[in-house]
Amino acid sequence: MIDDENRTENPQGTSADGADDLEELRVEDAAVEIDFEEHASSEASVSAGEAEEVDANASSPEQDGSSVLVADLQRQVQGLKAQLEDRTGQYMRIAADFENYRKRTGKEKEDLETQVRGNTVVEMLPVIDNFERARSQIKPQTEQEMTIHKSYQSVYKQLVDCLKRLGVAPMRVEGEEFDPNLHEAVMREPTSDHPEGVIIEEFLRGYLLGERVLRHAMVKVAAPPEPEPESSSEPDDNE
Repeated sequence: MIDDENRTENPQGTSADGADDLEELRVEDAAVEIDFEEHASSEASVSAGEAEEVDANASSPEQDGSSVLVADLQRQVQGLKAQLEDRTGQYMRIAADFENYRKRTGKEKEDLETQVRGNTVVEMLPVIDNFERARSQIKPQTEQEMTIHKSYQSVYKQLVDCLKRLGVAPMRVEGEEFDPNLHEAVMREPTSDHPEGVIIEEFLRGYLLGERVLRHAMVKVAAPPEPEPESSSEPDDNE
């Protein structure tokens, strides 16, 4: 009868022990929910990390390809620079060789022209010598002789002017110091009127073509005077 009354007073059909059990179930359910949330959170973190790793792995091949392409382009640029420097060096050497060749051939051509001109003028020098001898030796007396003299002297003047235009110049040697590169001494004359080694007379005129000697001048050179013999006095026997 007592039990029946208790049950009647607690219409929900729950007792103190049942309330404790219910409270424990609620705590367990909350713990389960917390574990579930933590598990879900950890799974979300793992999923995010895996996604980032996948993204990193997905972008890595592209970055590697770009690095390889840049390195290849750099190698090509370095190779082109080396080829350019090599070609520039070759061009400079060729230009220098050509300039030396141009100067050398120009000098050889100039020397050849001078040699040919000089050989031609040398053949004409005896003609000039004959004109000069005629001018110094012939003394015209009559008007007709003077006319003839002026006529061939005009020819001589034209010849001399032509040689000047070619660069031929006569040497002026009298009173100059003897130079074996320009003069040929055919006579030495002891004298006290001129210093030793000075040219005192010209026998054959010399000529120059620029700095080249066409013909050496034949000259007489002053030599030191000969010492006078000392007078010897013999002792007088009478003394």
